[in-house]
Amino acid sequence: MEEVLKSSSQVAEIAKKYLYAKDFLYLGRGINYPIALEGALKLKEISYIHAEGYPAGEMKHGPIALIDREMPVVVLVTKNDVYEKVVSNIEEVKAREGNVIALASQSDRAISRKVDDVIFLPETLSTLMPILLTIPLQLLAYYMADLKGTDVDQPRNLAKSVTVE
Repeated sequence: MEEVLKSSSQVAEIAKKYLYAKDFLYLGRGINYPIALEGALKLKEISYIHAEGYPAGEMKHGPIALIDREMPVVVLVTKNDVYEKVVSNIEEVKAREGNVIALASQSDRAISRKVDDVIFLPETLSTLMPILLTIPLQLLAYYMADLKGTDVDQPRNLAKSVTVE
């Protein structure tokens, strides 16, 4: 986690680059799909930018129609058993002139040639990688919100806890 936090200035630069965006798409497969959902949720909650998390394998069932150079796509593309399929998703996004922000494994230097921006994460067990992925996703939401001037400590219309009656 300490290694991931060292990339915070890089994440801040990425936030500046995409501050214009009104929509984001977050893609993940398998164990990384719920993390994509969480990344999109955090961006919505504190920056008020529309964001959707989607399973990368289902991208052709709707979100692909929305992809253009105005919609950044955050892709969780760590080295795991679905890596090649996620790379194929990245190629589909790039074919539609989409900008790709990849969160990738440190050993995957080839990914830099396929995406617009990349945040590298240290190698770890595949079951622990989702923990590392959440850090730059939360930082991205934080920096985007901070640059927009929103109150990250008290997002509008959100309760700190949910009560059920």
